[in-house]
Amino acid sequence: MDKLAVVKGKIVDEKQLQRKLAAWRLGNQKIVFTNGCFDILHAGHVQSLAGAASFGNRLIVGLNSDASVKRLKSESRPIQNQDARALLLAAFHFVDLVVIFEEDTPENLIHLVNPDVMVKGGDYKIEDIAGAQ
Repeated sequence: MDKLAVVKGKIVDEKQLQRKLAAWRLGNQKIVFTNGCFDILHAGHVQSLAGAASFGNRLIVGLNSDASVKRLKSESRPIQNQDARALLLAAFHFVDLVVIFEEDTPENLIHLVNPDVMVKGGDYKIEDIAGAQ
C-alpha cells in the first residue's frame, strides 16, 4: 500500500472516528486523547505527543480547524493550513487518528471520544483544560 495513503487514512471525520472507536473498544484498547492547534510543529509538540501515546494503546489528536485557530490566535494565523497540519500529525507512527474540529474548544469531540486518558502539555492548569474532570 502507498505509504502516503496510509498516513492520509489516519485523518478522519467524526463518522469514521466512531467506527474506529467501536472496533478499538471491542478490543479493550485504552484510548488517549490530546488536542491543539499545532501550527508550526516543534520539538515540544513531538515530545508531548510521544509522551501522550505512552499512556494507552491508541492516540487520537483533535486538531483545531483553520477558522478556530484564526479566532483563537489572530487573523494572520494559522501559518500552515489544517490539511498540512493534519498530515504532519498523522505522519507520526504513534498518532493513530487525527480529527479536525471547528469549535474553539474540543469539548464536543472529547464527549464523542470519551477517552480513557486525556493529555495536555505541562503549561496548562487543570481548570483551563476543556473537558477536564
